[in-house]
Amino acid sequence: MEEIVSVDWLADTMKEGLGDIVIVDVRFELTDDEAGRKAYLNSHIPNAVYLDLDKDLSGKAQKHGGNHPLPDMETFTAKLGHIGIGNNTTVVVYGKGNDMFAGRLWWLLHYVGHDNVYLLDGGFDEWIGKGYDISTDIPKLEPKTFTPRIQEEEAVDIEQVKEKLDNQSAILIDSRSKARYLGETEPLYAKAGHIPGAKNYFWKNVLDESGKWKNKEELAVNFKDLSKDKEIIVSCGSGVSATPNVLALKAAGFKNVKLYPGSYSDWISYEDNKVEKKEA
Repeated sequence: MEEIVSVDWLADTMKEGLGDIVIVDVRFELTDDEAGRKAYLNSHIPNAVYLDLDKDLSGKAQKHGGNHPLPDMETFTAKLGHIGIGNNTTVVVYGKGNDMFAGRLWWLLHYVGHDNVYLLDGGFDEWIGKGYDISTDIPKLEPKTFTPRIQEEEAVDIEQVKEKLDNQSAILIDSRSKARYLGETEPLYAKAGHIPGAKNYFWKNVLDESGKWKNKEELAVNFKDLSKDKEIIVSCGSGVSATPNVLALKAAGFKNVKLYPGSYSDWISYEDNKVEKKEA
């Protein structure tokens, strides 16, 4: 997959000099919102900067809109410029392993019109496993100006989701685990289940048994039951774990793929919205 780069590639590139490349560490834990930043300060890939899911990659949660609403785009793009990301900068993103948080920044960068972004296959764990150098130094990068080109068609809101489900013009998928999708367990929200009509495609199924990204052919098999002629809306709990599925669907050849950023946490914030616990 062209959106994925190996730790060997990054290490070789660093030896030759990064040039206009910014490495971003997005490690995070939903159950401990300081754990990612602490992990970064303890050790990270040399020259990497840190962005936080809650503080940098999300807006403040309100009554509606989900637990991780999209950040204010003016603020977000200003932060990109502050850490040295301009419109022509290559961005390499990594998490602990191949996790959903790297996918979130990948999606946000595409949403603001920046295509030159890659995920580090295996993340920080793979980097350490290969024995590459780590650092505690906080890099000082030259600020740049990032001019956004918002791709509004990449996202849908709750009203669009309802309309498209009602007229059957789109397929909604839920990227959470099967147990959460079926409402057998729900560690984060007051109401268990899924949006009526959503089909379950657990986001971790885009990875192989070793935790690495599947290739395009394998991803095509993963999504073989979905129609490429229909719009695919991807959801999860709060618009984070859906993003690896968005990337994987596009890599598998699906052209009309959109994210529902509010996802299930937005859906259940409206008391009248029903939920299901049966397989769609």
